[in-house]
Amino acid sequence: MTDVTYYVALPFVFSDDGIAAGEAAECLSANAAIMRAETLSQKPGNAGAIAFSRTGDPSSGDFGDAKLIRKLGEVPDDLSTL
Repeated sequence: MTDVTYYVALPFVFSDDGIAAGEAAECLSANAAIMRAETLSQKPGNAGAIAFSRTGDPSSGDFGDAKLIRKLGEVPDDLSTL
């Protein structure tokens, strides 16, 4: 099977422990992920958002590391768990 690239917008919300990841939204392209992340970063209750991509083989579940496209607002410095 060929590799597929997924584009994602992920908001970060304020929580009792600081900032936590919200619900991710899959997008059709890098530009769509950026636009969605911009909207999510401005939503009340959200600290910020990121747009990122991941490429891999969905049939095997083997994906490479996430590649940050854009970071907006207040988000954690360590994004290695994406």
